[in-house]
Amino acid sequence: MNVLFVCTANSARSQMAEGLARHKGLWDRVASAGTMPTQVNPIAVEAMREIGVDISSHYSKPLTRDLMEWADVIITLCGDARDSCPVLPPGKRHLHWGFPDPAAVPGDHEARLISFREVRDAISARLDADTIG
Repeated sequence: MNVLFVCTANSARSQMAEGLARHKGLWDRVASAGTMPTQVNPIAVEAMREIGVDISSHYSKPLTRDLMEWADVIITLCGDARDSCPVLPPGKRHLHWGFPDPAAVPGDHEARLISFREVRDAISARLDADTIG
């Protein structure tokens, strides 16, 4: 099964979900993309490194028709991506797992890192609980 995680910037939530899913060995192939990709947030890299998952080589990718065709399941992780996701190709399964944007949390580095940890752990718990395949 091919699983595609989508958020707006492909900088935090979708990158962490991709890294966690790969680390847990949940599906054959996993990828992530963004409706308006930017760059991977360094705090996401830091939060993942804390649990032994290296996403430092990840980069933000655009959501393309080819990626959507490739995926069996498309999981949006934010409302913006869900609402702006193009029409899915026939036969594709869409799930929405809404998580707050940790990059939008104001404050110093420690406050922001706490937010990234919370979202990372929530995504991990959702991956452990969900059986989509």
